[in-house]
Amino acid sequence: MKTRFYKMHGIGNDYIYFDCFDGEIPEPEKVAIKYSDRHFGIGGDGVILICKSDVADGRMRMFNADGSEGKMCGNGIRCVGKFLYDFGKVGKKTKITVETLSGIRRLELFPDETGKVRSVKVDMGAAILEPEKIPTTFQGEPIVAKEVKIGGEPYRITCVSMGNPHCVVFQDPDTVELAKVGPLFEKNEIFPEQVNTEFVRVISPTELKMRVWERGSGETWACGTGTCAAVVAATLNGYCPKNTDVTVHLLGGDLVIRYTDETVFMTGPAELVFSGEVEI
Repeated sequence: MKTRFYKMHGIGNDYIYFDCFDGEIPEPEKVAIKYSDRHFGIGGDGVILICKSDVADGRMRMFNADGSEGKMCGNGIRCVGKFLYDFGKVGKKTKITVETLSGIRRLELFPDETGKVRSVKVDMGAAILEPEKIPTTFQGEPIVAKEVKIGGEPYRITCVSMGNPHCVVFQDPDTVELAKVGPLFEKNEIFPEQVNTEFVRVISPTELKMRVWERGSGETWACGTGTCAAVVAATLNGYCPKNTDVTVHLLGGDLVIRYTDETVFMTGPAELVFSGEVEI
């Protein structure tokens, strides 16, 4: 069966998207593994299905490159919003909702003069700080600058969930051997569901630089939820103020994050690269 796909990215965090409004594709885990391969497939950080929803304008399911299903992807959901608007699934609505495994997210779409969405603002929901809900093996107070040993080396970690678990380390990302250190964090026993890890340098109270190791995908050029987690962690550590736009530089580009008492807002671009057909 031939099925159309759409290759889209949010500042380099690229996924293969399938329009599943008329029915989901079979065995998406296997499809993700096969077609995410950058040498023998289409190439991407995973696969995202854009589906109908009974409670929102659309629903997204995301699968990492290793076939595991994730709960939420900040860069991915911006591309879902672009797809829903550009391909007429929501008419001309510029304020829409998308159902995810982490709950319903509210999006504001910004079309350009051609009528195509170029950037999206997402209400990512409240940051989760309770250790057992992230989840981690710790209990009690939020994990802020807590010293732990990973791979025999000491690190100070701050842990946040943005619908998926994140561990933030304030260490110059340019000096980290991420391919070596990332897996040690990802699969450490502290994190029963594994973890995404961000290495962050504070440039100023309104500017950060980071690299990210995503569970199930390895290093990616960007991570929306990870960028939100980095700003939350920077605020908890006293580096950034609340209720202020913070620009975060990633390998693929910049995102703007605002952390408030109620929620976390993320604004960034969404791009369609190309489309085609594959045999499913």
